[in-house]
Amino acid sequence: MPRTRTSAVPSLAAALLAMPLAACGADRYVTNATYPADFRERHPIILADAPETLDVFVTSAHGIDARQRTDILAYASEYRRHGKSVVTAYLPNGTGQERALQGALKAVRQVFAEAGVPASALRVARYTPTEPMLAAPIRLSYARLSTRVDSKCGTWPEDLASGSSVDGWKNRPYWNLGCAYQANFAAQVADPLDLARPRPEGPVDTIKRLNANQKLREGKDPSTIYTIEATQISNAVGGN
Repeated sequence: MPRTRTSAVPSLAAALLAMPLAACGADRYVTNATYPADFRERHPIILADAPETLDVFVTSAHGIDARQRTDILAYASEYRRHGKSVVTAYLPNGTGQERALQGALKAVRQVFAEAGVPASALRVARYTPTEPMLAAPIRLSYARLSTRVDSKCGTWPEDLASGSSVDGWKNRPYWNLGCAYQANFAAQVADPLDLARPRPEGPVDTIKRLNANQKLREGKDPSTIYTIEATQISNAVGGN
């Protein structure tokens, strides 16, 4: 019996010591599970294939107008540079304007031919408009490499000013911060490959380099000095 009581005391003490350690371990687990503080890690920009679309509205029974012809020509030029698939022309069903639609489709084919796009690169499909009362355009679509944010903007998983918890007391950026910036930045990227790797260096200016080396040999300053004469604003805009 004495041995039993003596061995029970260390066991109880070990259990009491383990309780705060276990609590600390749980707290560390929750802290590590939080989202990154850097908005570029919370809302990364990725490269993905996405559809490039253009809606061609039927404006007359003879086809398309000059404005849409310019839009289609620019669209076809972009397709030649970035297209990764054929162009699909989706024609609406049940509009009662089949003759006008066929005229517009014929005009689209002509503009594509002028832009150098072969006829085999354009195929036709059908779709059913969801709103019969709205104008149903011919939708052109092809796949191209693009950039986008790999998260959904406008998400607020925590309350910034909660009175029932300490979620809003933490000194860290909220989840949605930086998402709109990343989305706007991705939309303005002209070439998605610029985010994947830098462009190669262009050829050096040999004449400028030789002139700079010659000045260094002569002990002169190789930098370029630009002399700009001061011009008054009144003289530049024709004021008195």
